[in-house]
Amino acid sequence: MKFSGLKTIAVTAAAVLATTGVASAATSGHAAAAKRADLTFNVLRSAGSVAAGCLPDARATVSITLGEPADTMVINAHGLPHNTGFDVFIIQVPNAPFGLSWYQGDLHSNSEGKAHAEFAGRFSRETFVVAPGAAVAPVVHTSPFADASTNPATAPVHMFHVGIWFNSAAKSAAAGCANTVTPFNGDHTAGPQALSTRQFGDKHGPLRSLS
Repeated sequence: MKFSGLKTIAVTAAAVLATTGVASAATSGHAAAAKRADLTFNVLRSAGSVAAGCLPDARATVSITLGEPADTMVINAHGLPHNTGFDVFIIQVPNAPFGLSWYQGDLHSNSEGKAHAEFAGRFSRETFVVAPGAAVAPVVHTSPFADASTNPATAPVHMFHVGIWFNSAAKSAAAGCANTVTPFNGDHTAGPQALSTRQFGDKHGPLRSLS
């Protein structure tokens, strides 16, 4: 969430990758706005939030509109801590250890605890990552979570769930949630997961229903 110029580069590169099943954060969903959403689902308090007894009124609604060259995902959330930053990920499974995870973009609550964001990418049965072989990777961060210097080789792995993380552990603790640092933001200093699509089975995340 602190990318500045680097984030601009990352967003541009991610947009090129949208056809491979992962997508960049964007606000260019206007062309799809006139079309009825193809899928709408809820994002609930995460298992961690429930265990901590925090965010009792937090909830988000996600609408997906299929399109070309990319789909549009719209998130509307309420009941969040006021004026707080969050990070949105497309994830393999909704609960820890989460599996493969793609940093989709940011979500910011206002003074009423409401948040809205739009993203462009591929949000359907075609959402996946693949690594035919291992290759060198840039190490940008060394703490609190060091970047890998190579990627693991993997056959195509689909990711059909949505997870939303606190952007900082301090903000999480202030909201009564765990004071835990996780790698789920741009500089790997995020807090714990706040919301997820945990009501869906691990292999049956909501994005799977769209083709």
